[in-house]
Amino acid sequence: MPGDLPITVAIPVRNEEAGLAACLGRLGRFQRVVVVDSGSTDRTCEIARTHGADVIQFAWNGRFPKKRNWFLREHRPSTPWVLFLDADELVDDAFCDELARTLPGTPHVGFWLTYDNWFMGRRLRHGTPNRKLALFRVGSGEYERIDEDHWSDLDMEIHEHPVLSGSLGEIRTRIDHRDDRGLEHWKRRHEAYAQWEARRATLLRTSGMQDLTERQRTKYRMLGAWWLPSAYFLDGYVRRLGLLDGRAGFWHAWMKAAYFRRIGRLIRAS
Repeated sequence: MPGDLPITVAIPVRNEEAGLAACLGRLGRFQRVVVVDSGSTDRTCEIARTHGADVIQFAWNGRFPKKRNWFLREHRPSTPWVLFLDADELVDDAFCDELARTLPGTPHVGFWLTYDNWFMGRRLRHGTPNRKLALFRVGSGEYERIDEDHWSDLDMEIHEHPVLSGSLGEIRTRIDHRDDRGLEHWKRRHEAYAQWEARRATLLRTSGMQDLTERQRTKYRMLGAWWLPSAYFLDGYVRRLGLLDGRAGFWHAWMKAAYFRRIGRLIRAS
């Protein structure tokens, strides 16, 4: 039976059998749940169907659109709202209750969401916050268009942000981001992210930043700066009290700084 929240939850996946059941088990209050799969070879699709989710297959050709924009364009949700979740993100009743209070009559077309990250088996309660614009009104916009040409195998919008027509709000109840796949997986994923970001930053040098939001312009002006990795570490670990998260807080801030250092090296080498 569909839930009370007029939202389609879209979960882009590829081989996510380890955490998908936990994610889907929290979504009973949403009117529709869709798993957008990229040819998983494990039990991902079986788990999705067992939990009542619709499964849609997506095959990327290396160009625009990627998975989320493709879903919005080719399988436009019939609900007023769409929420994009990852398979390792868990909502709770408090989050759903806030949605039920906030969405009816809201003037906003989208909402920023905040996440509690887990790192090295520990919940990080401090440090640089993880925020995404992942809940928005259907038809208010889509993820920014980037005309890449086989830059990587990242078939889903990771660093592209929704560009929406209207005002934005914030949902304060946090979502649990439970990435428990270990440091090596984290490193491989962020190496792919670093190569993508360096490629885009290099192209923006010639194409210009006039089509970016102010938030994006600020980001790409800083990427590659020699001081950014140290500044990021000090901001997250000291100013935002990541040090209170102990060993996990230190290594999270240190590895994120290393990630920005890697982007800078790739940009300078291009």
